[in-house]
Amino acid sequence: MSSASQHYRLSDDLLGPVLAILDAYQDPYLAQGLVSAGCVNKLDIEGKRLLLGLVYPYPCMTQYRDTVMDITKKLAVLDAIDEVECEIDFQPAAISAIGAVEPLANVKQVIAVASGKGGVGKSTTAVNLALALVAEGAKVGILDADIYGPSIPLMLGVSDFKPESPDGKMMTAAKAHGIVAQSIGFMLGQEEAAVWRGPMAAGALAQLLNETQWPELDYLIIDMPPGTGDIQLTLSQKVPVTGAIIVTTPQDIALADAKKGINMFQKVNIPVLGIVENMSFHVCSECGHKEHPFGSHGGSKMAERYHVPLLGELPLKLNIREDVDKGVPTVVADPDCEVSAIYREIARKVGAQLALTKVTSSLSISISEDE
Repeated sequence: MSSASQHYRLSDDLLGPVLAILDAYQDPYLAQGLVSAGCVNKLDIEGKRLLLGLVYPYPCMTQYRDTVMDITKKLAVLDAIDEVECEIDFQPAAISAIGAVEPLANVKQVIAVASGKGGVGKSTTAVNLALALVAEGAKVGILDADIYGPSIPLMLGVSDFKPESPDGKMMTAAKAHGIVAQSIGFMLGQEEAAVWRGPMAAGALAQLLNETQWPELDYLIIDMPPGTGDIQLTLSQKVPVTGAIIVTTPQDIALADAKKGINMFQKVNIPVLGIVENMSFHVCSECGHKEHPFGSHGGSKMAERYHVPLLGELPLKLNIREDVDKGVPTVVADPDCEVSAIYREIARKVGAQLALTKVTSSLSISISEDE
């Protein structure tokens, strides 16, 4: 992995041991030492105080404190160091899996969140993932690509927002909970339907994407509509997508449709970053008993079969649905709860997978549809 510019000002007899200790510290998401991963960009010494600069290619701000404490303990074995002053930054690269498509202005990486069928919690996952990335230190936007059933305005509590066009060409985006959002739902009445054929819907989506005044973003999340039709193909072929996430539930019918989504991205050479299993289990609020009402291990088996990570397993909990209905998704409504912690873990894994995608250029899936 390429590193940021390095500024090392240590004597040779100290530099070697410090670099060895830092590279022995394995980043849990990149599966590499900090030096090998290109995260170390500054080393200096003032007396016996080591000045350390780290730059991560994925957002992990909630982990900074523990990381600094662990590194300090390991470096403390060196007689020349009594304390460590660490500065940590996050600098994602601009990446697209589709070289023939121009990158979006101001957007470094585009993540498609997809599912083969509706009702698996894809939009809930997309919104909470976006907010979890913000919680980890990223600048994030979300595009509601479900032209026929836009739900992002309600989930973010901005149903009344109406885009403006100061220059007559570009539209403003809504702002909510630290992210920006665009949706066809902002242009339609709350009970109005978009009765359009596939090409019209795909064209409307392209306009939403390209004619929105996106601010500087590290990630743009695209909440894809269910299925593998015109809109999905338009996005997959004409949008500079960096990688895709597949959302499913454990039951066989959802998994069968999710596999179609994976195969679609495979055919258009977009890396599948991993699988999120929604409604994975339920914990009884009375006795604490854990059960799997929709079956178990479906997501993990599919991840193993397609050689992609299982990014996370989310419980079936009433408050997850209630929170988005209120326009305050769980990651914001209850940031310290177990569900929010799972979403932040997924966010860190996704960011790291994207960073690794830059290195490998493709996480292609070598499996046929009929296998």
